[in-house]
Amino acid sequence: MTKKKSVLRDWAESIIVAFLLAMVIRTFVVQAFKIPTGSMRPTLLEGDLILVNKFIYGAKIPFTDFRLPAVADLKRGDVIVFIYPEDPKKDFIKRLIGLPGEVVELKNGSIYINGQPLLDPLFNQRYYYNRGDFALENRKTVVSKDDYFVLGDNSASSKDSRYWGFVPKNNILGKALVIYWPPQRIRIIK
Repeated sequence: MTKKKSVLRDWAESIIVAFLLAMVIRTFVVQAFKIPTGSMRPTLLEGDLILVNKFIYGAKIPFTDFRLPAVADLKRGDVIVFIYPEDPKKDFIKRLIGLPGEVVELKNGSIYINGQPLLDPLFNQRYYYNRGDFALENRKTVVSKDDYFVLGDNSASSKDSRYWGFVPKNNILGKALVIYWPPQRIRIIK
């Protein structure tokens, strides 16, 4: 004769499995974030809720320095979420500008990479201010190996690589995919 499980045990098992599944998805696949400031305006507004793809660049394995294999390479223009280099308890979101080994310069409100202006509308329709130690007028900043240079889309109100330097590759958590709340702002992040 088969012994029937109690209803309470069925519920408990279902809740535990759902919790474990949610933790695996949050750790390795996708995570929700809320935008706290206007540093990425007009792309992201304060209060926007976004989903971040964590496996695309190779999700970090918790409590280790290891990462899963990446599905895609980081590329200029990606909006990325990363662990803030000056306070590991905070996550930041910015646009990837400079790749390892490149020379970044802000001149006359424009971004120059290896001496050439970025002509893509994603970059050349904004004014980038020369603020912070890493973006002074006439300063050419060489991005270190395994590091990245990031800027907020709202250059007038963004604490970014101009102030604190580079984002180590190991600090990168994922790529911002979509705004899912509020409903009138639902869209893919570009």
